[in-house]
Amino acid sequence: MKKVILAAAMGVLSISFVQAQSMKNTLKVGVLGGVAVPNENAGGNVGVDVAYQNLVTPHVGIGIATGYNQFFGKDNKVGGSTLNNNNFGVVPVAALIHYYPRAKGIYVGTDLGYSFITGDEKVATNSNVDRPDGGFYLKPEIGWHNRNWNVFAHYAKVFTGDDGKINVGNSSQKYNAGSIGIGVAYNIGLGR
Repeated sequence: MKKVILAAAMGVLSISFVQAQSMKNTLKVGVLGGVAVPNENAGGNVGVDVAYQNLVTPHVGIGIATGYNQFFGKDNKVGGSTLNNNNFGVVPVAALIHYYPRAKGIYVGTDLGYSFITGDEKVATNSNVDRPDGGFYLKPEIGWHNRNWNVFAHYAKVFTGDDGKINVGNSSQKYNAGSIGIGVAYNIGLGR
């Protein structure tokens, strides 16, 4: 009798798990914008995010993320000179993990991976310093979600080390590909 009860309980748990996973695959398509931080070589950014997420439990989603962010270069006074910084793009290739405490409400998550930096070869039009090609990518976010939408605040950063740093006399401008901003994403259910 104990074996029958255990088998029945395992069957109910299995069916519950399969039903919870019935909409576990999602394509997230969104837009975002932000302010560059620190804003030495860029003033802000706008972009699109595309991600695939699989709910491995009703509360935890993992997947892959990419997109494109356009950063707008800005003039920056460094050591008595003005650097005319170029626009550049950021293309991440990242793993994502999101935690959803409830079916609707607050969530937290992050993207981790590598991001390519595209655009002009030089950091500034009046500099001979090459822009970085990319670096480690991090994008933590917190937001609100329901079945169809995610609205979030985020911090995104491409870590480039000293690549792209411009020295002018005793002063310097570090290369920045980071921002704080907000975004919205629409969830397209892909089924089981």
